[in-house]
Amino acid sequence: MGVYADTLGHLLAEMERIDLLLRSQVTRARGVIAEDEQFQGLYISEEELDRLLAKPIGVPSWAIAAGASSPGTTDALARLNHDITGTVAASLERGAQLRLPRLAAMYGLDAFDVDCLLICLAPELDLRYERIYAYLQDDVTKKRPSVDLILGLLSPSPREKLAGRHRFAGTAPLLRYRLVELFEDPSQVRPPLLSQYLKIDDRVASYLLGSDAVDARIRPYTRCLTPAVSLEQLPLDIDVRNRLQSFVGTQTEDEPVVMYLQGPYGTGKRGVGEALCRHMDKILLQVDVEQLLATGDALFRTALDLLRREAMLQRGVLFFNGFDLLLVDGRKVLLDEFLRGVQHQRGLILLAGDAPWEPSDALRGTPFIRVELSRPPAWRRAELWSTALERDHDTDNAFDVQGLATKFRFSGGQIRDAVDTARNLARWRKGAGHHVAMADIYEACRLQSNQKLRSLSRKIVPRYQWGDIVLPPNRLEQLRDICNYVKYREQVFGKWGFDRKLTNGKGLSALFAGPSGTGKTMAAEIVAGELALELYKIDLSTVVSKFIGETEKNLSKIFTEAETSNAILFFDEADALFGKRSEVKDSHDRYANIEIGYLLQRIEEYEGVVVLATNFRKNLDEAFVRRLHFTVEFPFPNEADRRRIWEVVWPEEAPRDPDIDYEFLARRFEITGGNVRNIALASAFFAADDGQLVNMEHLLRATHRELQKMGKIVAEGEFDHEGLLAKSSTESGRKETSRARLNV
Repeated sequence: MGVYADTLGHLLAEMERIDLLLRSQVTRARGVIAEDEQFQGLYISEEELDRLLAKPIGVPSWAIAAGASSPGTTDALARLNHDITGTVAASLERGAQLRLPRLAAMYGLDAFDVDCLLICLAPELDLRYERIYAYLQDDVTKKRPSVDLILGLLSPSPREKLAGRHRFAGTAPLLRYRLVELFEDPSQVRPPLLSQYLKIDDRVASYLLGSDAVDARIRPYTRCLTPAVSLEQLPLDIDVRNRLQSFVGTQTEDEPVVMYLQGPYGTGKRGVGEALCRHMDKILLQVDVEQLLATGDALFRTALDLLRREAMLQRGVLFFNGFDLLLVDGRKVLLDEFLRGVQHQRGLILLAGDAPWEPSDALRGTPFIRVELSRPPAWRRAELWSTALERDHDTDNAFDVQGLATKFRFSGGQIRDAVDTARNLARWRKGAGHHVAMADIYEACRLQSNQKLRSLSRKIVPRYQWGDIVLPPNRLEQLRDICNYVKYREQVFGKWGFDRKLTNGKGLSALFAGPSGTGKTMAAEIVAGELALELYKIDLSTVVSKFIGETEKNLSKIFTEAETSNAILFFDEADALFGKRSEVKDSHDRYANIEIGYLLQRIEEYEGVVVLATNFRKNLDEAFVRRLHFTVEFPFPNEADRRRIWEVVWPEEAPRDPDIDYEFLARRFEITGGNVRNIALASAFFAADDGQLVNMEHLLRATHRELQKMGKIVAEGEFDHEGLLAKSSTESGRKETSRARLNV
């Protein structure tokens, strides 16, 4: 006895058997169809009506016609079937991959189901079968086999034909697993089951013919991946790796297991899925849940059925990326539908998402494993940066991977994305072949930070440097201490073990307190610039809400996004949010105190950098002050500090009169650095209008305007400097006076 070399050889042998079955039935049908052949199918003659009334129920006309096939045909079918069965067994023993027997084993198909599949497959192989089916059904328009035709071909008796109707119920394997589909004749309204037609599913037909292409209906959101990594190659925690290796060593084909890989973007969820599939010698079918949901709720169940079938046909494992999108409000029905389908799937199913989730009783009886994947520690991030930048390194281009690992709490995927972005930036800046610089990497890291934070706050681009701010020396030391805290926190918490001693408070929170204009925002910009981190100023108008609970939700979004943004959160006017808790006299007080308590909790849990700025420290709740790592007082500048502010406020390009008396300005006007900046800007516009250098007259006029804006009483003698008096006349008069003095 020979063997089948491949699936196609087996199918051709099976179709030979189907041909013999059809030939036998065609021979038996000729006696009936020969009469009135010219008008067959167009009208019913009296003779045909008599035959129909005399025919036993459930028996086709050609089955009782004269000239029925001889017993020799039945014997030939039996011999051919026996030979095929033996050859299939021999082929499988020798390792041949025959798809029809595998499909039958997967879905529990018996001989009747297999023959039904082959009859439906025949028109996909040769269109002549359409005409044969039309002949047997006595209608040239009936080119697909009907339920009645298949039951008549495969049922040896009327009783078995009637009993065979259950083969086409929705719970039967052929329809339950979408191997074939029933469809109706459009010309008939609600036809009986026997009048409906059958068509083999396109994906099943292509599978039997040797194709491994993903079903076209699910291809837009499904990728077929051949595993390329092992668990040993992944930057996983040792305990997590050991547990995964132990798991795959005990996993069986038929045991349903759901594993939820939970962690932020880039922590290796897909890598873990690939590694598990590699160990089990399977492929990974990655499903984008976001795109799946975009197809609409109506197609959701059909899509799940097709995905489960595809996994079985491909010998693969389903990996639902973005599964936590099903956990949001309003999708409970879809989630329940999804979990019901999961329970019927054999083998391993992988779910991946950011949000924590436990199924409770939703997967009762189905083993569930949640694997939490966290961002790698600093030492591991440094290794990942070194690996990602390996081909960009040269003798003239050293990378501070330790600094990158400390400042940016990136996952492995984010590090790879940042390096790719840095290469694109270098190419745009200097052309192809140019090496990546640290400036490119820092810019790429900022671009990789979560952009959703921009919708909740305002990004501030740091422009100030240490030389721009004037503060007492001990205050400057405090600002530098803040920078050092961020630079060395991984060393202290990680290598020196303080991480094990603290449950919360691993981030940094600082309070900048002082009068308006004393440099609080400038200091936040300088710290952000020194650390090469983005600075986001929280817009209170988008946070505070009069509706109960909305403020907490908005703050939760901010802190959640900031965790992945590696940014500094800057709360200006912090006393509006972090004010003192009051005695509860009504429901408003109670909910206001709940807000403050929630803020205390989030500040304590947040591992990033938070800077709070306030003009009134005394208005802050003491619980906040106790939890702060740094408190920097910004004093009202004294005369010496004001002199330095007047000198450093100017851009180098600004044209200035060398005779400007900064000592007089600092002594005479007790104002903050913010006021000085406003005066300098206004005087520059006065000078531009005059077409001359910025001089004392411009400065005195601008100072006069600034003090008026502040609501201070201005005595005219205050502005007398060597005969220059601030005028309050019209603009034209001031221009003429200024021009006359310049002409002299």
